[in-house]
Amino acid sequence: MKNKRHTPEQIIRKLREAEGYLSTGMTIAQICQKLEVSEQTFHRWRNQYGGMKADDAKRLKQLDEENRRLKKAVAELTLDKQILEEALKGKY
Repeated sequence: MKNKRHTPEQIIRKLREAEGYLSTGMTIAQICQKLEVSEQTFHRWRNQYGGMKADDAKRLKQLDEENRRLKKAVAELTLDKQILEEALKGKY
């Protein structure tokens, strides 16, 4: 299988397709083959995106990006604080 990234919207669409296939009686292995993903990927997607709508996935992506940006800001401020504390102690 070739590696390719799926957007959250594509993942949700594939999970909806999979639910339709499950209702017809197909096995997970058959569904994964039809969707061109591994069973491990399918189960990971199902745990992460199960029950989500496309709008929810977009919001999750935005929140992840904001969280990453805020963590970076906190790390920079912590480093600045440590530098100032060392300067006050005279350890420069």
